[in-house]
Amino acid sequence: MHKRIGYIGIIVLNKESVRNVNTVLSDHADIIIGRMGIPHGNNNVGIITIIVNGTTDEIGALTGKLGMIEGISVKSAMSKLYGK
Repeated sequence: MHKRIGYIGIIVLNKESVRNVNTVLSDHADIIIGRMGIPHGNNNVGIITIIVNGTTDEIGALTGKLGMIEGISVKSAMSKLYGK
């Protein structure tokens, strides 16, 4: 299967869910190239951007697990075919 490069945007609206997000990200560390997280002031909102390189199935598994966590919003975008 071909790999793709892309990004995943995560908005954290529930601070109690951060531990679950970090667990899922750790479980998929092999496809994560980089991560940046920024808190949004007094609104108790956090924004995390993940750069990934993996197959469509691997990236889909990661976004699917993140999307099932309460208080988390996830969007992703991937390149067209990138490499083997």
